Amino acid sequence: MLILRELWKPGQVTLGGWCAIGSAFSAELLGRCGYDWIGIDLQHGLISQEQMIAMLQGLSGTGTPALVRVADSNPAGIMRALDAGASGVIVPLVESAHEAARIVQACRYPPDGTRSWGPVRASLGVNEYSPRSANRDVLCIVMIESPAAVAGLDDILTVPGIDAAFIGSNDLALSSGLARTFGPEPSAQLDLVMSIQLACRRHGIVAGIAAGDTEAVLRWHAAGFDMLALPSDIGLLVQGARASVGALRAAAGVKSARRGSDESIEV
Repeated sequence: MLILRELWKPGQVTLGGWCAIGSAFSAELLGRCGYDWIGIDLQHGLISQEQMIAMLQGLSGTGTPALVRVADSNPAGIMRALDAGASGVIVPLVESAHEAARIVQACRYPPDGTRSWGPVRASLGVNEYSPRSANRDVLCIVMIESPAAVAGLDDILTVPGIDAAFIGSNDLALSSGLARTFGPEPSAQLDLVMSIQLACRRHGIVAGIAAGDTEAVLRWHAAGFDMLALPSDIGLLVQGARASVGALRAAAGVKSARRGSDESIEV
């Protein structure tokens, strides 16, 4: 299995797929599409614990590292994801250095942390798996997505063991009273996002953000982001289906006999 940490070098961007549908097969398919990592979303995705395990099994055969976005900062959920074989965790709504330190502790075995020994799947196929090797390889990623997190950002990023900070741009905007969507033009939201990226740069922490399309990937990469999440399986399915049906109807001059596409779908 590729160690994702080895790809995080200055100027090197990693592109991630994102699974929100609880399907081992779709996770396996994405794992064979050239992504550097695949995210499994237990916070907002439609994925159960049992499905997460099957998805990690499917991804194991592809060699693509899997990161699990856990539901919250509860150590039990973090340890379960790592024991099931996740290469690392993405933890949402982190707002203080105290909480960040607690998350790091849950990710690593003693003496570096408090992770309980029980690597049921994590040790499978890993020669000489040990607390030391696991502590070295596992990734601990915190999400910055509230005014409180921004206010405490320098303290959060100085916590030993934090590997990356991923910006939750939608929640950051909502909690800051800003528009939920934004583009490359100057705005208060863009300034806020870039202040987080610059703080990551100062502290030598990998900065991540979601990128909805090729233009956004290029823009965020140019802005110095190292870790980019591309559209989710839901987004790819909806976008591809709409484009295919729309192109075929336009080419054939055929109108739909039913109501058109549902624009309420969140992708």
